[in-house]
Amino acid sequence: MQRVKIICNPSSGRQLIQKRIDSLCSLLINNGYVVGKFDTEKKDDAMHETIKTVSEGWDIIVVCGGDGTVNEVAKGIAKSNKKIPVAILSSGTVNDFANYMKLPKDIEGFFKMIHNGRTMNVDLGKVNDEYFINVAASGLLTDIGYKVSPEVKAILGKMAYYIEGLREIPKSRFMPIKIRFESEEFTGDEDVLLYLISNTSSIGGFRRIAPSADVKDGYLDVVIIKKSEVQDLAQIFINIFSGEHINHPNVIYFKTKKIKAYPLNEEKITIDVDGEYGGILPATYEVLPQSFKIFVP
Repeated sequence: MQRVKIICNPSSGRQLIQKRIDSLCSLLINNGYVVGKFDTEKKDDAMHETIKTVSEGWDIIVVCGGDGTVNEVAKGIAKSNKKIPVAILSSGTVNDFANYMKLPKDIEGFFKMIHNGRTMNVDLGKVNDEYFINVAASGLLTDIGYKVSPEVKAILGKMAYYIEGLREIPKSRFMPIKIRFESEEFTGDEDVLLYLISNTSSIGGFRRIAPSADVKDGYLDVVIIKKSEVQDLAQIFINIFSGEHINHPNVIYFKTKKIKAYPLNEEKITIDVDGEYGGILPATYEVLPQSFKIFVP
């Protein structure tokens, strides 16, 4: 008899998740699973509950929320001594990882995925003492995820990010940040508008930002957008939809297992980790190959 712990962010996804969770609980219980449920209230609740769940010997975790909640569960697994499988039921404003993995959103399909028991080991990223399932980023507009309050996200959904982005653009004036990058594949000082260290190709709803990214290849994909004139920047962002932006002369794109980033002046440059605040530079980013086990269809 398998024991399933459901870790749920109740403020995630327009607060309509409870019915779906109830339906999932019924399906699990009616098919012989033992079910426990935990609702998060604040940052790191999901991480601490994951560590506790692993130590108590549960068999499966179901995480229900957006990328930030999934991130905390992955972090809890990474900090534990056992890699129990995780089923991801997306319900947040942004669900890049679940969308990239094409995980079922309907409850019957989601239950069937768990019941079939097919799992896959995927990579995680690590930046300093934080972990990421999808992306770590710095630069233009990367702090929007944690500037938007949970209440506004719940009411407005993805529109909340666009509204906050429009508010932030006049403040930023497209000012570059001066960064030194050091990796086996590329080392240099750059004036950067934005850089992304990605585990998947899908970031912020754009599906081809890191077009060659693969969660099982043991590498992180690095996208650096250098200081650009407005017309160049417009062309880069138009080309993001097709993945052709990586061929623009103002874009650097490569894969690496480890990369360091240092600020070249006194400016405090924040790191966004899966849509949440992840500290400030300097930072060391590295891949943790196949360290997160997830259910797949």
